[in-house]
Amino acid sequence: MRIAIVSDIHGNRTAFQAVLADLHQTSPDLILHGGDLADAGASPVEIVDRIRDLRWQGVVGKTDEMLFRPESLEEFSSQSSAPASLWRTIRQMAAATRTMLGEERIAWLRGLARVQIQAPIALVHASPESLWRAPTAEATDAELESVFGPLGQPVAVYGHIHRPYIRSVPSPQVRERLVVNTGSVSLSSDGDHRASYLLLDGANPTIRRVEYDVEKELKLLSSCGLPRADWIAKSLSTGTPQMP
Repeated sequence: MRIAIVSDIHGNRTAFQAVLADLHQTSPDLILHGGDLADAGASPVEIVDRIRDLRWQGVVGKTDEMLFRPESLEEFSSQSSAPASLWRTIRQMAAATRTMLGEERIAWLRGLARVQIQAPIALVHASPESLWRAPTAEATDAELESVFGPLGQPVAVYGHIHRPYIRSVPSPQVRERLVVNTGSVSLSSDGDHRASYLLLDGANPTIRRVEYDVEKELKLLSSCGLPRADWIAKSLSTGTPQMP
């Protein structure tokens, strides 16, 4: 069985359309999404509506939770050392995105699961215990096993960190546990602006990188009315996070 997992779209319609075209070529049997669908992009409504039309199963992400439970952002930011300007910008963007989506779409986001099990895969957005905290790409084998072992599946998949990787981790539960990060459709953090998603063919995982028209997306951002869209534009252009 071929399973694709598409995560962290962040309202980027141009990148998402490119990924859909690539999925048409790879023809997976099942497609799941890893959350963070709408916030921080020019097209939150279009992305949520398209995911719903496609009937993809998936999990809730941190920015999805931030939209239907704004206090989750305050809980996380109160423990963060990041500058206040970052959280101020994120609040402004979330408020605008919340208005664009409307109550019915927000309610749909609220209903997303925290974990999807499609044996042999377990999918979460960040970790089983948190939508906001996840192991980094440099995490030790022991940390990865500690976080994802309780999911009880030989393949653990997450998004959130916007840096794709594939790791084989020793485990007392199974002969070999694969821990995979899908990367992100939008706002990559690894210096490569291309969209990223995971294709799992049986037990063989592949990270797919997909070119898209960044300039087209930048034009959409410039006219969408999203506060501090210039911040998102800089991050899209460089393939690395930028401070507002």
